[in-house]
Amino acid sequence: MRIGEFDLLEPRLRLGDAVEAAFDWFTDTFRTALDGVSAALTGAYNLLTDILLLAPFYVVIVILAVLALVVRSWRFALFTMASFYLIVAMDQWYTAMHTLSLVLVAAAVAVALSIPLGILAAKSNTFEGIIRPVLDFMQTMPPLVYLIPALAAFGVGVTGGIVATVIFAMPPGVRFTNLAIRQVDTEVVEAGQAFGASPRRILRQIQLPLALPTIMAGINQVIMLSLSMVVLAAFVGAAGLGGEVINALMRLDVPQGAEAGLAVVILAIYLDRMVAALADRAPVVRASRVRT
Repeated sequence: MRIGEFDLLEPRLRLGDAVEAAFDWFTDTFRTALDGVSAALTGAYNLLTDILLLAPFYVVIVILAVLALVVRSWRFALFTMASFYLIVAMDQWYTAMHTLSLVLVAAAVAVALSIPLGILAAKSNTFEGIIRPVLDFMQTMPPLVYLIPALAAFGVGVTGGIVATVIFAMPPGVRFTNLAIRQVDTEVVEAGQAFGASPRRILRQIQLPLALPTIMAGINQVIMLSLSMVVLAAFVGAAGLGGEVINALMRLDVPQGAEAGLAVVILAIYLDRMVAALADRAPVVRASRVRT
């Protein structure tokens, strides 16, 4: 084979075929487990969507506004009511609730996986050395590529979109958790050890509370990345605002694309401010708490 002035050596290295064979083996071997994951994710997504759409939109808006009032401020509560009513006025409420359900389920799974991995990385330099290049690979891989194995493993539907979103959103959660625990003042940890606290108790009562603001920043990034993935997840059949954006793109429908994009922005602002407010409420740790 000849490209320009250069000759390519034969035979061609078909790395993709090897990856495909390995992936086929994985899906065939763990089909039962994959079906269980699919059922669990689909069930959680459907349950959350049904809850959000069961009540009238104004009831859901009031609940979200009350949460904003309790967690942050009355100004943010007013913003919540106005912005979510704007979603209703743009006729994007149904798709927005599907998107919110997908993001919450994907973010919950990503956080549940990333925080333990981050803790393990903080406790073991060996494990950190192993997982760091994996996280680099996950963050540099184009997000659209994640949809290929997700589609092959779970088929068309919301499950593939959730799995691809989880993989894409996990790295910041692992990195921030690892960094947060490693940055805890060693003198505070030594004080806990002096009181006779076990390593598990030091982690639970000293390191995690002190690291919580940084961990919450990582959770914030997980949620934002999940939201950024909703449009791409629509390529594998995930319902929501992503489908609206893709339909607008296919028809060059600027109004529909602008409205769906604005709805995504509103969801992002609400979730971002809520997580940031929760991070500001991180507890203060005192040495007396770890006395045995």
